[in-house]
This record gives sequence, structure tokens and C-alpha cells, in this order.
Amino acid sequence: MRLTDFTTLTFDCYGTLIDWESGIVQGLKPLVEKVGRELSRDAILEAHARHESAQQKQTPAKRYQELLATVYRRLAEEWRVPADWQECLAYGRSVKDWPAFPDSAEALRYLKQHYRLVILSNVDNESFSASNAKLGVEFDAVYTAEDIGSYKPADANFDYLLRNLATLGIGRGEILHTAESLFHDHVPANRHGLTSCWIYRRHGKEGFGATMDPGATPSYDFRFDSMAALAAAHGEELAG
Repeated sequence: MRLTDFTTLTFDCYGTLIDWESGIVQGLKPLVEKVGRELSRDAILEAHARHESAQQKQTPAKRYQELLATVYRRLAEEWRVPADWQECLAYGRSVKDWPAFPDSAEALRYLKQHYRLVILSNVDNESFSASNAKLGVEFDAVYTAEDIGSYKPADANFDYLLRNLATLGIGRGEILHTAESLFHDHVPANRHGLTSCWIYRRHGKEGFGATMDPGATPSYDFRFDSMAALAAAHGEELAG
């Protein structure tokens, strides 16, 4: 199997293209500073993952900005510190400030010359629009949790992806699903018979950070530690 066997890359955005862990930690700073004990970066991210995943199951149709506001409130309660609702809402709006990984834009510009690029993201459209500006490419299709009414790893999100790509003439065998999160993306990609590429942004770190533990490690067909490495591997294939 080769990278050049595919016509379409479907991407998770947050964690893969956008450095959401840094964005989360920065956005939670006003809350964390109220806590009377030291919280490690991973402790913050793991607590966020627990509350985010639970809330996504509880209110699958809630817009991501609003869902994040609730997550902020749940964290304040867990850490036993005050947080008014305006502070919660400000955190929900912080997605627009989350940075892109330094290699994302350049890698996407290269890959755009060779593939159709598609987003399948657990976010709302307004937030993704701000992130898209940082990524600097026009995606061929964008499918968000707001569009679908549920959050990955729900099967509905991947059903929506495959159904809509089929209307563009793109079959399952042409798709390489490209993502960091084993929990949100590779587990359901396995269920849907998709070839997948793991962008292992957390290589060298313990645990799963801002994503839940997937349990048994799902299968994947390619693995790279960065988007730059994926683009370079594609270039090497073309060079023969």
C-alpha cells in the first residue's frame, strides 16, 4: 500500500492540524490559576478529555463553543474554584485563538496539489472558519459536528462523511483518513473499513492528553509523527 494509491485525504482538524492541547491549556489558564495546587499539563488535558467526552455523549447536538463552556464549568466544579458563566463562554470562544501546528499549512499546501482535502471535525462552523484561516488552504469539503448533530467517535459522523463524499464521486477505497486521535478517529475508521494514517503528534509523551484512552489500540495503515513527515513521504514516493 502506498500513499499515492489515494485520491482524498479526510482530516481530523484539532490535534492533527491545530495544536488544540496548547490552545486548551492557554484557554484554561484563568481557571487553573485559581486552583490552590499545581496541576500538570497532562492532568489538565486528561480532566478536559473526561468532561468533554461525557458532555458530547450527553448533548450531541450542542454547538462546540457552547459545549466547551459547559466543560469549563464542570472543571471549575471538579477543582472547586469559582467561574461565572461569562468566563465559561469566553473559553468556548477561545477555539479561534488555538494555534496551528508549525508544519500544518505548508504540508497542506503541498498535499493540495495531489489530493482532495476534506475536514471531519468535532467543532462548530464558526470556530472552524477561524482555524481554516490559519491553515491557509481551501478544503474540498468541510463536515462539522454542528452539521451532523453528533460528535466523533459516533458512527453517524463517519456515515455522514462517506455518504456525502459519495455524492462527490469519491468511494471508500479512495479515502485515507488522517488523524491524531485513536479514540475519536481511528477506532471508528476501523469500524467503517477506512484506510487510516496516524499523525502521532504526542510521540514521546505518555498517555493520551486531550483525548480519551481508546482501549485496545486500533489498526492503522501509515504512521507519521508530523504532517511534514507525511508530505515528505509522499514526495519520496513520487520521486520513485
